[in-house]
Formats: sequence, C-alpha cells, structure tokens
Amino acid sequence: MDITEFLNRSFLENSYGSYLTCFSILAISFLLKDVIIRFISNLLHRAFNKHVEGVDVKDFIALEKAPLRNLILLVAIYIGANQLKYPDSWELESPDSFGLRMLIEMGFAIMLIITITWIILRFIDFIVIIMENRASKTESKVDDQLVSFFKDVTKIFVVIMSVFFTLASVFEINIATLIGGLGIGGLAVALAAKETLENLLGSVTIFLDRPFVIGDKVKIGEVEGHVENIGLRSTRIRTFEKSLVTVPNKLMVDAELENTTEKTYWRLKFTVGVLYSTDADDIRNIISQSLEFLDKHSLIEDKPIVKLSEFNSSSIDILYYVLIKTTEWGVYLDAKEEIYFKVMEIVNENNTEFAFPTRTLYLEKDSTEDIKIP
Repeated sequence: MDITEFLNRSFLENSYGSYLTCFSILAISFLLKDVIIRFISNLLHRAFNKHVEGVDVKDFIALEKAPLRNLILLVAIYIGANQLKYPDSWELESPDSFGLRMLIEMGFAIMLIITITWIILRFIDFIVIIMENRASKTESKVDDQLVSFFKDVTKIFVVIMSVFFTLASVFEINIATLIGGLGIGGLAVALAAKETLENLLGSVTIFLDRPFVIGDKVKIGEVEGHVENIGLRSTRIRTFEKSLVTVPNKLMVDAELENTTEKTYWRLKFTVGVLYSTDADDIRNIISQSLEFLDKHSLIEDKPIVKLSEFNSSSIDILYYVLIKTTEWGVYLDAKEEIYFKVMEIVNENNTEFAFPTRTLYLEKDSTEDIKIP
C-alpha cells in the first residue's frame, strides 16, 4: 500500500490526509508558539521603541505570553478544524440553526473575543508600565495619579466594548435596541448602583480637585497613612502599621480629610511641670534658656512661646508652643526629640526636677483619746 492510498482512506467521512493535516497544524503551532510569541513581542516593542526607554522587552513578553499563547492555539485549532468536516451521517443542523454546530462556533467566537480582550488589557498594562516609568522621573505626583486613573478607565472601557461586541457579533443582539431598553430600566439600575456611582463621582472629584495625590500622608477619621492608589471606586491607604486600608472615594470626598503632606509647619505644644519647691529665679532661667535654644534652632519658626502657664495641683507648669519648619514627618520627629532632650537638660541644670502627681495626707490626732497599744 503506497502513501497516497493510505492518505485517501477515510474515517468518519474524512480522509486520513485531512486528519494528518489537522494534527500537523496543531503540533507545529504548539512547538513554535514560544518562537512566535517572542517574534510578535519584539515586533511590538520595536514599534514603541521611542517610548519604551527603561522598559525591557522581557516585561512585555511576560505580560503578553499567556494571552498570545491562547490566541495562537485558538487560530491553530480553527485552521486545523477547517481541514475536517462534520459527517453527513450525524445529520447535524446547519450553523444558522440552533444545535451542536451553532454552540461550537459560538463558543469558539466567545473564547476568541475573550482572548483578544485579554491581549488588549495586557497591552494596556504595558503602556501603564511605560507611563509609570516616565512619571517616576518627575517630581510631581499628579502624573502618578493620572496613570492609575487612565489604567482603570481604559480597562473598564475595553471590557464594556468587548461585551457589546460579543452581544452584537455572536448573539446578534441589536445594541441600539439594548441601550434603549436599558434606558427604561435606568432608574432601577441607578438606584441599585447608587453607592458605586457615588464612588465613581468621588474619584472624578479627587482627580479634578486634587485634595491629595499618590504618596501624600493623609488622615481621615481613625485612618492615617500614605496614599498608595486612587481607583475608580476606592482609595488605598498604607497605614503606619503597614496594613492596607481601602476607603470608598465617596468618604474621601465627603469626610473631613487632613493632608499632612501639605503642612508647611508642624506644631509642637507641650507642658513641663516642675516642683513647687523650685525658686522663681530658676523658673525664669528655664524659660530664658529654653527660648535661647529655640531661637537658635534652624528649624524653629520665629518667636517660639515659652511661658509660665499654670499652678497645677502638683506642679508649676511651663508651656512650650513651637512651630517646626518642615513638611517631612521624620524631620519633625527628629526635631521634637532634640527639643525634649534639651528641655530635660535645662530643667536638671536649674536646681529642680520634673514634678509628678503627689498627695500629702495630714492625720489629726484627738488629744483626749487614749491610744491603746495591744
């Protein structure tokens, strides 16, 4: 038996040659998929050569590898399957009528659309990497916020368009009619998605008004930390305990929010209590020496306040009111520590000590009462 005769033999109304062609296409695509992925990735990377400075092509390959592999296999399956035909003896309905063939073709079309959408979303991720790389080279934090906003909005738009395209091309639904029908139930949808819409509008307000940007240190309610991400629905804040708190954007807009990054000064206010046995001249020396130190400090705003403020129940209180010129919390803490240590030295050098709550009890003895000792 020669090879031609063998290939002309049939099984399920398809020749062996058709099966061989089908499986050959699948095998070749499976073996060469990594080569094809690298080729396509390099080609696209070179197309953006002017804009990808600092971004390795390996990053692009890592992003697109999985969806491109799926696309190659789907195309190979489509081409390979076209080498075969459904046996007439199965009496299957045509693709235009509901049946197995229609379900197979619809399923394939849906998988193809999902894969292409996946590729586009990963390509958006690659563009975001380029934008983040450029944004990191600027001092402004606004562009970092813009990148995050662009990523979320673009991905949502792509997914919505993909859904509409699937409905129109696969299920043959009239999109205009569908949108019109949604308008009838729009009120119900709006009520059901009230919180989502409020958060979406909140994100737009944050983007336009810019009460804070990514990297700012903010305090809202009991939550305090650095802004890590501003999304369409929520803002993520990394607290000082390194936990990640997600706050709805509606709350970020409506609640009272303190952006401590925008501080030009940090206020330091504290009270030092000394013993009542302290001489008035020593208290004056503590005040004058403290003012002398604060006036010479490079980070202290002009005219710091050090005053005898109150006669407390167990101490004579001296009030310190200082403005520290810095926008950085760490620098403020260093200056605060330095001031505290210096005040301790000044108090100890002036013949007194820090007071602490004390109470003296006087017991009055009745002279007419005999004291009996057992």
